[in-house]
Amino acid sequence: QVQLVESGGGSVQAGGSLRLSCAASGNIYSGACMAWFRQAPGKEREGVASIDRGGSDSASYADSVKGRFTISRDNAKTTLYLQMNSLKPEDTAMYYCAAVPYSYCYPGPPRTSHFHYWGQGTQVTVSS
Repeated sequence: QVQLVESGGGSVQAGGSLRLSCAASGNIYSGACMAWFRQAPGKEREGVASIDRGGSDSASYADSVKGRFTISRDNAKTTLYLQMNSLKPEDTAMYYCAAVPYSYCYPGPPRTSHFHYWGQGTQVTVSS
């Protein structure tokens, strides 16, 4: 059984930083394409970044976070990370970790329809 557990969310002022973590279990991690999504109240879930077994060279980002967010993975710890810098109020959302048992991600920002497994989410709130 695949389980994804996010942590690291919180409240921060604009310009600040947070690092989200996603602990993966259930024999999914090593061969999986993994991603971060976010959903703000009243909006659709949006793909933020994805990464596959290729590591940082394989990362893809939404235009809204390029240059500010960095996705990474620690294969030894089976953990996915999202480093978020220069946070803006519009980054406020519930952030979700997702995975699909494919070795490589589709090119471009992640799409919800491509992913099979989801975490419960961690809230990020950025105040102005």
